Amino acid sequence: MNYILVINGKPEGPFSIDELKERNIKPGDFVKTDTMNDYKEAHEVAELRALFGFEKQVLLQYFGSFDQRATAAALDWFFVSAGCVVPALIVTLFISNQVIGFGLAFSMLVVIPIVNLVYHIIMESSAKQATYGKQILKIRVCDMQGNRLTQSHAAGRNLAKVFSVLTLFIGYLMAFFNKQQQCLHDRIAGTLVIKDRL
Repeated sequence: MNYILVINGKPEGPFSIDELKERNIKPGDFVKTDTMNDYKEAHEVAELRALFGFEKQVLLQYFGSFDQRATAAALDWFFVSAGCVVPALIVTLFISNQVIGFGLAFSMLVVIPIVNLVYHIIMESSAKQATYGKQILKIRVCDMQGNRLTQSHAAGRNLAKVFSVLTLFIGYLMAFFNKQQQCLHDRIAGTLVIKDRL
């Protein structure tokens, strides 16, 4: 495996592992292979950590702000609601029974939150690590080391949002009072919302 290495702000290489050793690669140096979508710090690459004895560093910066998260949440509710309501409206056009029509409309109060929960779990544990709203705002969800969430971890995070709501939304405002901008459900689940690197 050969790596492109950023030296003095410019990509150089590719370099073999031995050549990286000669250049005294450090955990914070940016590297990239042909299979990577973007540059990563050397400590984020498992092979380099194993060879050079790097420890994976805890993320200390690039956190998604409260307004980015709120905007992403509003976009996601819109997408999910539209995805549920539009088909329901089309169905009601072909049903003449008003009782069934009202029942279908009322069922949206249950269906939309469930679909929204499943949507968040699937998208936040996907390769993109983000719902469509978060992707538009260029933020994503990860664990405390920046790793992708498993589906069970994403489920735990999203179910923990109940506690953020039960505190009269104070759990969401906790993001203003800690450096990593974690809401209550992030603290419970051990997750972060981070920005893509510029």
